[in-house]
Amino acid sequence: MGHLPKLIEDLALILMAGAAVTLLFRKIKQPLVLGYIIAGFLVGPHFKLTPTVADAANVKTLAEIGVIFLLFSLGLEFSFKKLMRVGGSASITAMVEIIFITIAGYMLGKTMGWSTMDSLFLGGMLASSSTTIIIRAFDELGLKSKKFASIVFGVLVVEDIVVILLMVLLSTVAVTQQFEGTQILLTISKLVFFLALWFITGIYLLPTFLKKAKKLMDDEAILITSIGLCLGMVLLATQVGFSAELGAFIMGSIIAETTYAEKVEHIIKPVKDLFGAVFFVSVGMMIDPEAILEYKWMVLAVTLLTLFGKLFSTTIGALLSGQPLKQSVQVGMSMAQIGEFAFIVATLGLSLGVISEFLFPVAVGASAITTFTTPYLIKLSEPAYNYLNRVLPDKWLQRINRYSSGAQSIKAESTWKMVFNAYARICIINGVIILGIMLLSIRFLHPFLEMTIENSTLTSIVSLSISLIIASPFIWAFMTRKPDNMAYREMWLDDKYNHGPLVVMEILRIILGLFIIGFWIENYFSPLVVTFIAVPVVIAVYYLFSKRIQKFYRRLEGRFITNLNERELVRRGSETRNADVMSMEGIRQDMIPWDAHMVDLVVPQNASYLAKKLEDLAWRERFGINIVYIKRGEQLIPAPGKTEMLLPFDEIGIIATDEQVTQFVKLFDSKTIPSSQTTNINDIALQKIVVDEHTKLKGHTIRSSAIREVTDGLVVGIERNNKRMLNPESTTHFEWGDVIWIVGNWRKIQQFKAQKVV
Repeated sequence: MGHLPKLIEDLALILMAGAAVTLLFRKIKQPLVLGYIIAGFLVGPHFKLTPTVADAANVKTLAEIGVIFLLFSLGLEFSFKKLMRVGGSASITAMVEIIFITIAGYMLGKTMGWSTMDSLFLGGMLASSSTTIIIRAFDELGLKSKKFASIVFGVLVVEDIVVILLMVLLSTVAVTQQFEGTQILLTISKLVFFLALWFITGIYLLPTFLKKAKKLMDDEAILITSIGLCLGMVLLATQVGFSAELGAFIMGSIIAETTYAEKVEHIIKPVKDLFGAVFFVSVGMMIDPEAILEYKWMVLAVTLLTLFGKLFSTTIGALLSGQPLKQSVQVGMSMAQIGEFAFIVATLGLSLGVISEFLFPVAVGASAITTFTTPYLIKLSEPAYNYLNRVLPDKWLQRINRYSSGAQSIKAESTWKMVFNAYARICIINGVIILGIMLLSIRFLHPFLEMTIENSTLTSIVSLSISLIIASPFIWAFMTRKPDNMAYREMWLDDKYNHGPLVVMEILRIILGLFIIGFWIENYFSPLVVTFIAVPVVIAVYYLFSKRIQKFYRRLEGRFITNLNERELVRRGSETRNADVMSMEGIRQDMIPWDAHMVDLVVPQNASYLAKKLEDLAWRERFGINIVYIKRGEQLIPAPGKTEMLLPFDEIGIIATDEQVTQFVKLFDSKTIPSSQTTNINDIALQKIVVDEHTKLKGHTIRSSAIREVTDGLVVGIERNNKRMLNPESTTHFEWGDVIWIVGNWRKIQQFKAQKVV
């Protein structure tokens, strides 16, 4: 028998140990990550009773591949759209928690006498919580339908992207050994620029390529192509000075916006699981029980900081974001653990040789303890709130309630804000592309032409002309492209006093665009030539060919928007509606001030209430809930009437408080869909109508106003004298100044508002 390579022997040992521990941990319902770490310890050099891995270097290489695939899979699940949909509450909560715990981790390290790099990496390790552990705990405790759960999921999304950025910053600081604010700011700017450039370029090119090759894309081709793209971006990222992990994450997030996202995620999962298991086993191999005992006080200190520091900071962050005290405490006590990213950050520090070896066992020990405490903390969150509610002074509670009510006041997004955001999107997207073309021209195109053209002036002219022609559509858009939305048109036509600020923004764009062109040309010619010859010539050429440039840009923009929205459009089966109208996700976010939220339920097959009229069920009267829609296969029934019946496997959306949901679900007897999932129903929206002299609603009841019939909508709330009525009775009369919130067919609601009649 031939001699087996050590790599195969080691891999066999790792996977056999991993398989045994995996089965055991599934049996006792514990996180598999901990199982892999224990398996690594069993085959590592510090445990003598079992066979030991022979060549740790080979395992390290496989572990590095595992990290790449873990980050790639995280990108597939992430998507930048998902980040944009994260509510303000989750974003504020996450940033407060991350800033606090990172600084606290650094200070703890310095207090214990650690080096600056050890302290910095400790702060980075504490920055993220464990998505796996939290989801498992929520599943076991049946909490996914609770309102605070959606905030927790949003915080986890923000943490993922921030930790990726922290890894890049830490690796940069570790390599350069420079801690100056200017250097860090430059690194952040460079990172943001390349993130935007890769994303924009990837969204334009990748979906187009995949569509062209659609007929050739079987499972094997998808697997090979996706891995090739992942490793290609890893190579590109390392070439420009960033980490391999960042490249893998970026490519995953780009593919996440294509129609192949679910397919790639499904096909790549076995590969990710295999190499991910190897990575976590390699983490376990580095565990030294003697080191953990030696540094037990450090482990205890980091554990206590994680438990109390993350609990405190997350709770404060949720309060600052406008959440009530109860939800804030629940969010805080759900996030008090160290996530899987801590091992990746620690491994990064060890591979760079910038952190001490004791930091790893400290992280492992703290992670193990906080993993087991998480479910108990979540269970104790409501008793903890009840205790705080009893002991805190009434003045404090009143101030918290007033702040929460004020911070969460329901307001439609202002027209000015929408217009400003539209201008910002145009300038940022096109500005990034222009800067990317400029850098490519200066650093690659011009040096290449210098090797082929002897005349330096001619080289500059050719290089500049080629790059400006390529950039011309984006320069035109940056300087003259107007926002293509209803808000801009309304502002321009509604009030002549809006003309001044809008014109100022247009002038500022043009000036900034001219400055960019001048700066670009100045890299090739003197300022005198730039001012009196080059810039005027460029402006004249752009003016003469403006229609062609505009037409070409709109083709590019159309392709980009199509690629960006294609996955969502395919899933919806219809065109995207006006972005000015709130989506289902918008309904979820904007019902928060009412202490209510959207919950999606599926009608069970053998429910006792099947084929009964909603009128007879009287769920609104009994539980206070409103059924917003019924989805039956491809059929959508918005604001179902009293004669409507429920059938097996119908999907329904209800608006209710946590208490109402708890009581209702007992009767409904259905599996609740995780609130992190979005119900993509194109025609349902949340909008407001003000009772004034135009609407002629004053004095009418909800029933007599015929709002339901005209808009296919439900009145889910009324704001009156700074007070809110959730799910008001149909006999409620409208009064002057009432703000009526309706969930229903957005088109019909818009028509109703435009007609200004009952």
